[in-house]
Amino acid sequence: MPRKKKNIQRSATLHLTLPATSANLGPAFDAAALAMEIYLTIDARAASDFSIKAAGRDSATCQALQDNLILTTHCEVLEQEGLGFVPLALRIQNEIPIGKGCGSSAAARLAGVALANHFGHLRWSDAQIIGEASRRERHPDNASACWMGGLTIARMSSESEAQVACIRPKGKWPLLLAIPEESLATEKARGVLPAAYSRADAVLNIQNSLFLLAAFMEGRPELLAPSLGDRIHQPYRAPLCPLLPALQELNGKEGVLGAALSGAGPSVIVFLDPNSSAQKTKRTIAAHLEEKKLAAELLLTSIARRGARG
Repeated sequence: MPRKKKNIQRSATLHLTLPATSANLGPAFDAAALAMEIYLTIDARAASDFSIKAAGRDSATCQALQDNLILTTHCEVLEQEGLGFVPLALRIQNEIPIGKGCGSSAAARLAGVALANHFGHLRWSDAQIIGEASRRERHPDNASACWMGGLTIARMSSESEAQVACIRPKGKWPLLLAIPEESLATEKARGVLPAAYSRADAVLNIQNSLFLLAAFMEGRPELLAPSLGDRIHQPYRAPLCPLLPALQELNGKEGVLGAALSGAGPSVIVFLDPNSSAQKTKRTIAAHLEEKKLAAELLLTSIARRGARG
């Protein structure tokens, strides 16, 4: 544990709002993600000791001081910068499902980095903040979308900095998030992936990823469904994520443009036809899952145009 910082400014506060994210988007494995209008909200102030009051989804996990991802990241960043830690009192309101492929760990790590940056007076750039969270996540897609909003393409430009291109999708892109009860560890989801792929599989994913970007940039929903095809991760993860094959059966039908795993799963992001009733499509999806004897929380949302903010 780093040393405690002295001479704390008791009036120092920070308000953070961080969106949930959905990474991979079918073919853009470990490269692209989008932010969703589902949020983790944090009010932090300097204090004599660490404390957390949490409400909302998974509040018991959010409120636990032991192994708390936000506070651990906050302290570790200050320690690596040679600074003593600043004890914080946090108030958390959480809407992001934890362990369900919705970017909860990226949001928590970004929050910890942002708290260290603010209370430690680090003056880090966006690239450094995203890069530090991405280094801890081991990939930059979720962190970049969470911090920047919209749809992002990201890669690590160095060990500790991320290079990010941010796209503001043209037109309306209604979304439905299907969230199962069970969680899925990212390590387990990565463990089922093969060590190598054929040239044909790699080429298909490159082509589909480019058409996927074109669909968002040009506001052309008709390009989306065929662009969600993937041979890199979804075929191997489908047995762990039964919602995916079930919802893919609705691609191009009943107001559904297409479906893809959200991150590593098990949640599924469904892109809805903007010209159809979202509520009617939600009822259709619910009936389809009931017929398949699959249970999921169905949450209507949309792309968050803004990323993390104070």
